[in-house]
Amino acid sequence: QVQLVESGGGLVQPGGSLRLSCTGSGFVFSTSVMSWYRQRPGLERDMVAHIGTAGDATSYDDSVKGRFTISRDNAKNTGYLQLDSLKPEDTAVYYCRIDILRDGGGWDDYWGQGTQVTVSS
Repeated sequence: QVQLVESGGGLVQPGGSLRLSCTGSGFVFSTSVMSWYRQRPGLERDMVAHIGTAGDATSYDDSVKGRFTISRDNAKNTGYLQLDSLKPEDTAVYYCRIDILRDGGGWDDYWGQGTQVTVSS
């Protein structure tokens, strides 16, 4: 079955960096589309970054543009979200999501378990 395992969250000071990882199994990773979402306290879950199957097409929410970098290594079945210049308002639970194209058309989405990122001095 499809599994996504996230790692890399933690406590960091403002201005610091973290790298989140999301490793998939049970599907063909290289043909899936990957996104990272976050859910800040009291708010809805929002997408922060998106990457296409080959890793050459990326997009970002304006709030993280220039500070976060999404990437993927299909040989390792792993996607990454590099978080730089972190701010307290980046504090959230971060989730990876993958979308898999069904044989008959349409997409199925799967989510990681979430990893807490806390930015505080």
